[in-house]
Parts: sequence; C-alpha cells; structure tokens
Amino acid sequence: MKVTSEKTENRQTFLTVEMEPEEVEESLERSYHRLAKKTNIPGFRKGKAPRAILERHIGKERLLEDTLNSLLPEAYEKAVKEQNIEPFARPQIEIAQTDPVIFKVAVPLAPTIKLGDYHCIQVAPEPVELSEDDVSAAIEQLRHQHATWEPAERPVDFNDLVVLDVESNIEDKPFVNQKGAQYQVIRELPLPAPGFAEQLVGMRRGEEKEFKLQIPSGYPKDELAGKEPSFKVRVTEIKQEKLPELNDEFAQEINPDFKSLDLLREKVSTNLRLRAEEKARIDFEERVIQAVVDVTEIEFPPVLVEMETDWLINQQLRRWQAGNLEEYLSRVNKTEEELRKELHPLATKRVTQSLTLGRIAEEEKFEVSDAEINDEIENMTKDAGKDKKDELNEYLNTPQARKSIEQVLITRKTIQQLVEIAKGSGINIKTQKEEQK
Repeated sequence: MKVTSEKTENRQTFLTVEMEPEEVEESLERSYHRLAKKTNIPGFRKGKAPRAILERHIGKERLLEDTLNSLLPEAYEKAVKEQNIEPFARPQIEIAQTDPVIFKVAVPLAPTIKLGDYHCIQVAPEPVELSEDDVSAAIEQLRHQHATWEPAERPVDFNDLVVLDVESNIEDKPFVNQKGAQYQVIRELPLPAPGFAEQLVGMRRGEEKEFKLQIPSGYPKDELAGKEPSFKVRVTEIKQEKLPELNDEFAQEINPDFKSLDLLREKVSTNLRLRAEEKARIDFEERVIQAVVDVTEIEFPPVLVEMETDWLINQQLRRWQAGNLEEYLSRVNKTEEELRKELHPLATKRVTQSLTLGRIAEEEKFEVSDAEINDEIENMTKDAGKDKKDELNEYLNTPQARKSIEQVLITRKTIQQLVEIAKGSGINIKTQKEEQK
C-alpha cells in the first residue's frame, strides 16, 4: 500500500492511497469465500463453486464491490496510522480508480480553538417593554378566538367567512376544485392565488363569477409561477364575525376565576410580561454567546457542519411528522441541495457556538454531580403520568442519556457564567486565579 499526503487545509488532511495488486487479490479471495457460502448456484453446494463460476453468476462488479467494502476501511485505518493522523470524525472516501485500486480520503482533524479574553466581554441587556396597547391587542385576539359567525344578508366584505363552490384550472389541468369550501376573505391572502380574496369582495349569496389571476414569482410552488389560472366561483353562504362584548362576562368565559375584566387584563399583562422576559433572556444569552464567539479564533472540518445539517433536517422531519426526506421535500417544494444550502449558515453557527462553549467549559473545569443530573431527570418527568414517568426514567437513566444530560447542564452553567460576566456581576475567574497565584 502506498500512501501520499496531498495537503492539509480547513482542518482536513487529504490522502491518496494506492493498493498493491497482492493486497487486492487477497481481499478478492476473502470476498469470494464469503459470498460463495451464501450464494445458491445450480450444480454446486454452497461454498463449493469455483471463483470463476461465482463471478459469472453474480458479476465481477458485485465481487469487486464486496471486496472494496471491506478493503477500504482496513486500508484507511492503516493509512492514518502510517501518517500519524488522529481522525476527529468519519472520513470522506472516494474511489479514484479500480485497476489498480486507488482511493482518496479527506480525514477530518480536531478543531483548533483559541479563546479570546471572554472574561472582559460586556453586553447590555435590552429592557423589557410592555404597553397597554400590547395588552389590549392580546385581549382583542381572545375576542376573535371566542367570536361567533352569523349569516349576513349583504355583499361579501373583507374578514367575512364565505362558503363557496370553486372550479379552476391551469393550462387545461385541474387546479383547485371543491364544493362547499370555507374561506375567510382576508386582504392580500396569497392562497389559492394572489388576488383571489379581492375578487370575492362585493359578491352576493348565490352569485357566480368567472375571473383569471396571474401567479407571480415567489409563489410557494415554483412550477406555477408566471401561469394564469382561471376560476369559476359561486358563493353559497356569507357569514360575518360577531365579537363578544368586552365586559366581566367575557372575562369569566375565558376563565371562571376571572371575576372581572380588570382581572383578565391583569392576567394577560402578567403572561405577556413573562413571555417577553423569557424572550429577552434567550435573546440576551444569544448575544452574549456571539460576543464570545467574535473574540474566538476557531477552525473545524466541514464534516461537522454536514453532521449538524443532518441533525437539523431530522428535527424538521419530526416537526412536520414526515415519514422520510422525500415526503418532506415534496411538502416544502425544495430539493435536498436547496434545503442543505438554506440550513448551512445555521448549522455553521451552531457548530461554532457549541465548540466555543465546550472549550470554555474545559477551561473553567465545570462539573456536574450525579445529584444535579437526578434533579434534572426529576424535573423532566414531573408532568408525566405514572406509567409514562417510569418509562422515561428508565430511558433517561441509561448511561448515554445521563451523559447527554450532563453535557446540557455543563453548557447551561457555561452560559450562565458568561451572562454574569457580560452583565458585569459575575466573578472574573481568570483574575481570581491570577490573584491566587
């Protein structure tokens, strides 16, 4: 085996490995015996067919593929040992040619992280502002949620709820066709096509109307952009929204404990402030972390971003309850390449922040006790029913799950320390250590 180190960049070492014919032949022979034992060939017992017969039966390509599947990982391990390389993650292996067997490897190396003086970062928290208008807007939303819809004997207006029959096509192909469809007439609503809601305004119950609309670029389905669907609609019902009166009875309808409208406003105000404070806390932590990243010099192999992108995609599949990637891509009308490109900046940011926080945790020697992990597990399972709680406890107490929880808690401690430093109220650990010396 001949190994050539081509170059090292972006925390990757690029190798070219050329296999000796004898090594390939030995591996081919092992693959032959392995495949012969599990291949049915007429006229031969399993494992007894000559190699030439097996090759004709399954094809030389299949034998070579099986050979390379076992040969390349072994050769890769030998190559990195020979070059004194410590891989940080899985390599990217590309077969350059098969006669002789030559493959190229991109070996990810451990990230390099040079922390800046994060002990001196300063970030000003943004004040939480909540006005009476915000409270009134939230209460107005509650009124809409508890509104009723009543028949209206007048032409359609914006915000009405209409029942209509729709027939439409694009280039003689069906587009939207439905009887008894419920549709709220919201100004500038882009579906089923921009301008559709505006066409309904002014129509009366029982009236029919035909019209065409132009679908602009940027439409959710790119393949329809620029096309002109034709519509035929018939309005069968018109309903208008009736909002409940803003009084004590309305407050009790929201919650029987709210005996007056003033109590409702007080509760809404408290909830809004809590949400605003939580959002401000998360935003502040994000700005603090970014401030630390800005003074950190960091370099890592691209495969970490690819792995993080895979994780983000899997999260979206679960959120959309999609069975597989193809189903999800169909729903969002994107190619896999487009999706990965879209997620690349976020994945890069997450990797950069994670590596930086991890390095600070090592620097500060943060630790988590078993008791802290147990408390976190108790907090995670407190709202589960008994059967579900037992099941969760069993899973969360596995070594792998406890290790993951430990890492989460260490990260939490790290962020909290950085937040205290940024506010100017934290203990400057670096100065403290220097004073001790």
